[in-house]
Amino acid sequence: MLTPVDVHCPYCGEPLELLVDAGEDGQRYIEDCQVCCRPINVTVAVEGDGTIGVDVRSENEG
Repeated sequence: MLTPVDVHCPYCGEPLELLVDAGEDGQRYIEDCQVCCRPINVTVAVEGDGTIGVDVRSENEG
């Protein structure tokens, strides 16, 4: 199940909506910003209660 999550690009600061898979914990992937096209490192964590945590970092932050 894909769930929309609102984040801000770590480069340009623009708000973005990512669709993340809430059924899989510990995801790590790279997605390009829809505004500035720079690569964003995305980490998704799903808590036991179903809460989704998304961390976005620039390429240099790892």
